[in-house]
Amino acid sequence: MKIAASGVNYIDVYYREGRYQTVLPFVVGQEAAGEVVAIGSGVNDIRVGDRVGYTMLLGSYAEYAAVPADRLVKIPEGVNYRQAAAAMLQGMTAHYLSHDAYPLKKGETALVHAAAGGVGLLLVQMAHNIGARVIGTVSTEEKAKLAREAGADEVILYTQQDFEAETKRLTEGQGVDVVYDSVGKTTFEKGLNVLRPRRCMVLYGASSGAVPPFDPIVLAQKGSLFLTRPSLGAYIPTREELQQRTSALFGMIAGGKLNLRIEHMYPLKDAAQAHRDLEARKTAGKLLLLN
Repeated sequence: MKIAASGVNYIDVYYREGRYQTVLPFVVGQEAAGEVVAIGSGVNDIRVGDRVGYTMLLGSYAEYAAVPADRLVKIPEGVNYRQAAAAMLQGMTAHYLSHDAYPLKKGETALVHAAAGGVGLLLVQMAHNIGARVIGTVSTEEKAKLAREAGADEVILYTQQDFEAETKRLTEGQGVDVVYDSVGKTTFEKGLNVLRPRRCMVLYGASSGAVPPFDPIVLAQKGSLFLTRPSLGAYIPTREELQQRTSALFGMIAGGKLNLRIEHMYPLKDAAQAHRDLEARKTAGKLLLLN
């Protein structure tokens, strides 16, 4: 496929740093959208000229990519290349987090860390659409505004307030039903402290560093809590599940129920700068590389 747009995600940083291991040399990037320009033998459901997207395969920081046909999904009318590239990894992540890792229900309360980030803004919208109460944490007033616009009911500036104390205040000491944590090291322990008994910590990232090893007895002591460390690959292992999840996601986008905030677009040659900006937390929403 000829790549029109590639998504930039924090997992790309993990691979670049060596935190996630792969065979060297390799091309960074796990998310792209573009046009099929050639197909191999035995490929029947994908044709030259199809608009397609993919994720969870290394090599998207490129002009062209060879992609297994069973990992491609067709982009429907009403969704453009940039939207598809912006949604494949982060959008499906937000979808499995809110619908499967911990299936949110109307009336429940969710704490979403990094609520103005790429996944965060999508997760807040999905949680809001489900009918859950959303408490988001962000670092600046500008990001707080974005989180509120996405549907967050309350926003905590963790640079000015202790999110544990503020979450307990906002929930009148009851705590939340789920914590969606992409930050890791600096938020994990306090996140456990704001969960209601028998509720769930969904740890899906580690932008502040890896969570240190801990004794599982802590989960019992804090109220028989559940902890999951999911990844997208386990939620789209088959072509059927991949198509079901992307169909739901693209339907939300085309139907105007999911707003994709594409914050920064860089030419492919400026991928290094995109990583610098991402790691410095200078961005909100989605970063794309364009060909």
